[in-house]
Formats: sequence, C-alpha cells, structure tokens
Amino acid sequence: MNKQPKHVAIIMDGNGRWANLQGKLRVKGHQQGARTVRDVVEEATNQGIEYLTLYAFSTDNWSRPKDEVNILMKLLVNSLKKEFSRLVRNNIRLQSIGNLDGLPTPVKDELIYVIKKTKNNTGMILTLALNYGGKEELTEAMKAIAFKVKNSIISPEKVDESTIIEHLYTRNLPAVDLLIRTSGEERISNFLLWHIAYAELYFVKTLWPDFKKEDLRKAIEDYTKRERRFGKTSQQLTS
Repeated sequence: MNKQPKHVAIIMDGNGRWANLQGKLRVKGHQQGARTVRDVVEEATNQGIEYLTLYAFSTDNWSRPKDEVNILMKLLVNSLKKEFSRLVRNNIRLQSIGNLDGLPTPVKDELIYVIKKTKNNTGMILTLALNYGGKEELTEAMKAIAFKVKNSIISPEKVDESTIIEHLYTRNLPAVDLLIRTSGEERISNFLLWHIAYAELYFVKTLWPDFKKEDLRKAIEDYTKRERRFGKTSQQLTS
C-alpha cells in the first residue's frame, strides 16, 4: 500500500496567474514554468520515479490568443534544444503523446529528434502530452477498433480493456499512480482519462512556477500514506 508511485502525472497549471501576480507578461510565467519543469524532472529522477508525464499543451489550448500560442511553441522548441544534453546525461528517455501532426513543423521536428536520440536511454521515461486531449484519444481509439471490427480484423467478442489500451496514445504507459495538479484548481481537464481511473489525486494551491522539489517530495510522501483499495476492502488488503 505504501509503495513509491511508479507513474506520476502532473497538470502544470498557473503560469499565467503567476505572471499576473508578479506584474509581468504571461510569457514570463511560461518561462519560469519551464525552469520548474527542469527541477521537477531532476527530482523525480532522484526519487526513483519510473514514469513522469507532463500536461504540456492540450487540444483546448489552441483557443488561447495566437501570440501566446506562438510563444509557447517557440519556448517548447528552445526547451527541447536546451535540455537535450541534460536528458542524455541523466539517462532519461523522452516520448510524447497526442496528435503530433497538429503541431508546428519546427516543434514536431525537434521533438522527434530528441525522442530518437534518447530512445535507448534506460532511466526514467519522461512523456510530454502535446496537442493532447483525453476525449480525442478515446475517440481515435474507438474509430480504429471499429474499423478493425468492420473489416473482420478482430471480432467484437475479443474487444476488451487490453484491446482499448493497445489503441491509445498512452499504450506504452502504465496506469497513473499519482496525479498532481497545481494552482488550486481541482479538476482533471481532459487529461489521461483512461489511465487515471484509479489514480490518487493530489491538488496543491501552489502555482506551477513556484512548485519546488520539496513540493514534489511532499506529494509523494502523501501518496505513500494512502490506502489504495482498487475496489477491495481494507480488511482484504491487510489480510
């Protein structure tokens, strides 16, 4: 019950509000948020986390002002270039989930480059959710399965949970153990809807740019104190 979480996912929220409170442009919040990502990735590695998934850009974020979206895309490219050597040095493997074809070409190209260059790393797997939406992920999976059923590639009777998982963006990821959301908001926001079915949720008021290594440690410590029953009773677990 008190094991370290294997898979931690984070909804990084609060960059814009942090900038507003500082009397700065929103871009400054995103820049500081990128620095937080670096610290959190490093601490997650130190804590022995095997999988870390970060909600970097959702399908809904395209509705933000065009200038802000462009800044986010440029920041993403710069961060990938800047952090590449650090990923290699720390034996971290990068991967991504979401509709990558919907990303600007420079972002997609840099992302694919770093993914290829780190694919043989054997340490923590860092996953960036980019142009990602949980509903879209499930919808695309259902379309793919329906196509296979229609064309007699698989029979309806054979469709089970494992079939669905095989058609998700997240098929190579285990279920999420701990989901963290910053900024005080207490909602899931269309993130990893399948994989968080039994996740422990941890909400903190700290804005993402102010989220420190010790905040991650506190979240993990809180997780270790929880009883994960998966439908069973406490008595069944203790016995």
